[in-house]
Amino acid sequence: MNGFSTDVMTLLPELVLAGGAMVLLLLGAIRGEKQVALVSWLAIVLLAGVAYLVMMPVSQATHAFGGAFVVDPFARFAKVLILLGSGLALLMAQDFLKIEGLAKFEFPVLVLLATTGMMLMVSASSFIALYMGLELQSLALYVLAAFHRDSLRSTEAGLKYFVLGALSSGMMLYGISLIYGFTGTTDFAGVAAVASHGVGIGLIFGIVFLISGLAFKISAVPFHMWTPDVYEGAPTPITAFFSMSPKVAAMILFLRAMLGALGPAIHQWQQIIIAISVLSMALGAVAAIGQTNIKRLMAYSSIGHMGYALLGLAAGTQMGIKGVLIYLAIYVLTNAGVFVCILAMRRDGEPVETIADLAGLARTRPGLAFALMMFMVSLSGIPPFAGFFAKFYVFLAAIDAHLYIPAVLGVVASVVGAYYYWRIFKVMYFDEPAAPFDRELGAPLNFILAASAAFTLLFIVGAPFVVNAADAASRTLIP
Repeated sequence: MNGFSTDVMTLLPELVLAGGAMVLLLLGAIRGEKQVALVSWLAIVLLAGVAYLVMMPVSQATHAFGGAFVVDPFARFAKVLILLGSGLALLMAQDFLKIEGLAKFEFPVLVLLATTGMMLMVSASSFIALYMGLELQSLALYVLAAFHRDSLRSTEAGLKYFVLGALSSGMMLYGISLIYGFTGTTDFAGVAAVASHGVGIGLIFGIVFLISGLAFKISAVPFHMWTPDVYEGAPTPITAFFSMSPKVAAMILFLRAMLGALGPAIHQWQQIIIAISVLSMALGAVAAIGQTNIKRLMAYSSIGHMGYALLGLAAGTQMGIKGVLIYLAIYVLTNAGVFVCILAMRRDGEPVETIADLAGLARTRPGLAFALMMFMVSLSGIPPFAGFFAKFYVFLAAIDAHLYIPAVLGVVASVVGAYYYWRIFKVMYFDEPAAPFDRELGAPLNFILAASAAFTLLFIVGAPFVVNAADAASRTLIP
């Protein structure tokens, strides 16, 4: 009984989040659509409460349920980012869904359930727990992608995401079955122990299928094909959610699975990760150049950024993990600001999404234009903005691991990709003004915009806090 109590306490944040989601589901079902705003705000309060539970101090790893679930500073760092991304997405959606006639209590409940799956993913210490968390997240995300049922684009996005997601899950599950078959265990520590004595061809095949499934979840090349359509078709707050929390969870899972379970086999999988990383950086830099829809542009941007983050995984070192964690923290907060700016793109109450609609924004909405300019310059990796430090730490880790060619290719891709970020700057500041946007942003969006802009501009001031937290988290995965 004592062991069971310890397991439950270890899993307390996830249990509170799942239980809270069920209570809110019942509240919405009983009280109807009148309580949508209440359910949404209670969901945000619940996420804040769970974040408090997650941040309760822990100095070492705590295992539960026979070692299938682990809570350590690495998982806690990731969970805080995931909860932050989910909370920001709910704040963004408050007014948008009401205006679009999509204010349904199911939305915050689905976000909470997806977040629960993500938290389970990043604490997984066995492939069975990994898969359970991943599917809980994925099933909720499939529904969210098609949340706008009366929109052809949204239903198409949901269907594409579901079909391709099911295919990727099957590939990953096949890889897990091969890993189990050739190691005799699904526990990460057990797989690492077997792999340390040699890696056979069967285990290599399992690793390849596992990487394929995980690469789909972070939209890395060549498993990126769903990303532009889903980003464009889903309602903008849901697109923002897709670009934040699920990406963090999948990348953290990638790190834990490859370095925690398959670290001894790094020489077998490192070249695969390098190839995926370089291809993602290249595609993200080139394919976005011809985009006219800003949400599709952000989709290709996310593909490129996941490629940069994969450089840290390819390094396979503590410095590489630290670089990835810093990258994810900066990416989440910068992306939140970008999508607030996209949500502000409305004329006569209708959303607009083409880059040309931003023409002359500096003259009609100078504050919004300046914020969006900062975010785009930051994403391109120009100092002194936060995005520069994200790429700096990842490239530094790659060079330290003697991955000189991938690091150089990453710098080249970053220079090429700067074109489409700076093109938005040129459109806003030098093109003839288009019709002005509606001015009503609302308090939640103004708060996110101000916080994200301050973080992007002043990251150099608060950098030690993020860097030290990432350093402590990375040391628990690779001492």
